[in-house]
Amino acid sequence: MHIENTIRLDFKDVLIRPKRSTLTSRSEVDITREFKFLHSPVRYNGIPIIAANMDTTGTFDMARALAKHGLSTALHKHYAVEDYVDFFTKLEAKHTAFYSLGIGNADWEKFQETMRRSNNAVQYVCIDVANGYTETFVAFVKKVREAYPELVIMAGNVVTGDMTEELLLAGADIVKVGIGPGSVCTTRKMTGVGYPQLSAIIECADAAHGLGGRICADGGCTVPGDIAKAFGGGADFVMLGGMLAGHDEAGGETVEENGKTFKRFYGMSSADAMNKYAGGVARYRAAEGKSVLIPARGPVEDTVQGILGGVRSACTYVGARRLKELTMRTTFIRVGMQLNEVFGKSL
Repeated sequence: MHIENTIRLDFKDVLIRPKRSTLTSRSEVDITREFKFLHSPVRYNGIPIIAANMDTTGTFDMARALAKHGLSTALHKHYAVEDYVDFFTKLEAKHTAFYSLGIGNADWEKFQETMRRSNNAVQYVCIDVANGYTETFVAFVKKVREAYPELVIMAGNVVTGDMTEELLLAGADIVKVGIGPGSVCTTRKMTGVGYPQLSAIIECADAAHGLGGRICADGGCTVPGDIAKAFGGGADFVMLGGMLAGHDEAGGETVEENGKTFKRFYGMSSADAMNKYAGGVARYRAAEGKSVLIPARGPVEDTVQGILGGVRSACTYVGARRLKELTMRTTFIRVGMQLNEVFGKSL
């Protein structure tokens, strides 16, 4: 047993300190990014915000809506091959959609079939597991890289610098960072495992950038200010679930209660998801997600405008003319103290 006493932080623990700025309007801020990757020769140019690969957010309709603004969607992995083929062969801006898969044989065979039938139309993939610390996961990332050297590979999830480096060296271009911060994830409650999300971003970004890799902050953003903090902490991409759920373009059952309309939103390790796709929760495991009803929110357009406007505004407060500059101009101010700091002694 070992205890680390270094303070780790979540989004709620900090604010961004404003700084003098020469910007006169939010319209002057460029929130697109251009990236080259560690392994893939593909160049990215877009707004690096991604809808999560949950079946309630990572839909074709969401991808089409977000693509209009230059954002991306990690599609969920439960569409049929013919649906993926039809979507990706018609997709013009390849960076706006990631094909998602797990590490099982069925997922791998399905992806290979999609690539064959679409003439390798997929350019971005998200290899997604809850626990990115296993040797099996690292080996799978290596296998995908060897089979498809041109792909941009995002892989995760992890929360520490050492594993970020290992995944990058195994073939990932983008490492997905976050264990337990999502609004419908219960991993921290069920297992006691996790890491405060802002500190995970800062530490993993430092490790990734030292190798020329990228990270995607996955989970914990509930308002546009959290997205700004993630970018300020060094995230290259930010993935959103709950902030995009409940919209017309999102998946999830529509429910009427007391004259009001709701949409169901659940974690992909929840009992609802496993009942839907795996015939129930396996006897050897427990559900690590929950299901909630979100008031129906209409088209995603207004939410996207609020998100992008919030990030632009954050940039103006610190004088960042481009999103790329935000992390260099960010100073975080802690807004909470532990009890031992308040009383000046160990408790």
